[in-house]
Amino acid sequence: MVKSIEITKASIRARLIIDAEVKMNDPTDYDFSPRANMNGNVLQIHNEGDEESNSTIELDDEQMTVLERDRFVELRVKFSVQGMHGVLTHKTKIVRDGPNSKKLAEPRWKTVLPIVL
Repeated sequence: MVKSIEITKASIRARLIIDAEVKMNDPTDYDFSPRANMNGNVLQIHNEGDEESNSTIELDDEQMTVLERDRFVELRVKFSVQGMHGVLTHKTKIVRDGPNSKKLAEPRWKTVLPIVL
């Protein structure tokens, strides 16, 4: 189940893009079904069936124009699990520069949500 949702940024490209961080209770929990609601110029993102874990952001005039035109929003989510690894006591040096360096994988997800007015 979702522990918390936090909207970090709203931006406009070809459509309105919302970046969010979602903290889950357990690493094997896959119960995340986002929904988007509008109330005036405030956009609310919440998990279906769980009204307690929600996040809101106030949109400006340009973002509202794009949202009213499209009637959907692109949601980009970064997942994490709260307190899964504990406290790191021995830090090791990770060299990630050079031609053969690789970026570590991050749990990310992207979807398009219709807006419920």
